[in-house]
Amino acid sequence: MNEATPPNRCRIVLIAPPGVAAARVAAAFEGGDVASLILPENSMDEASFQALAEQIVPAAQAAGVAVIIAGDTRIAGRVQADGIHVEVSKAELAETIGHFQAKMMVGAGGAKTRDDALELGEARPDYIFFGRFGYDNKPEPHPRNLSLGEWWAQMIQIPCIVMAGSDLASVATVAATGAEFVALSSAVFAEGVDPKAAIAEANALLDETAPRFED
Repeated sequence: MNEATPPNRCRIVLIAPPGVAAARVAAAFEGGDVASLILPENSMDEASFQALAEQIVPAAQAAGVAVIIAGDTRIAGRVQADGIHVEVSKAELAETIGHFQAKMMVGAGGAKTRDDALELGEARPDYIFFGRFGYDNKPEPHPRNLSLGEWWAQMIQIPCIVMAGSDLASVATVAATGAEFVALSSAVFAEGVDPKAAIAEANALLDETAPRFED
């Protein structure tokens, strides 16, 4: 379960990979602090995606974890998710924010350059995500994502999430950029990994190494 007072440092955002069982996602929440879970469609049909979301959302929210649905605003509404994640143009992002931000968080991904990020930032999403779902297959985070995250964290007030690598130790590399959130997926949910133990270890690493934010 999460602590009543969130730690004043880079926090974990989980990204559910394709095929993950709801029980494994729920087990991760038992390992310690998790700020939120992004649940992508992962090529599921609408009925399957909604069924998975209906299992995961209540468990996450009971653990104090915000659930962000990626790719389907209708399902986000149906399952009473806390937010939606989109990878769209600035105009489409602004329209989505206009429709939904009064009711739930709206996060943005897809930025590959500083110009991309600044353009999306003009629409004032609740966060910007640097990375790509499913591309955390190397131990270290992608250098471009680290660079973008460090620049953004220094320049812009909108929080950012930076994709970590497949090695849990990479959370320290992301935290060192000043990013508010580090995204973990394969490091927690790969075959043979205990999600609860992985989250506990990641939080311990962040407690030890992550810079503290100013109040």
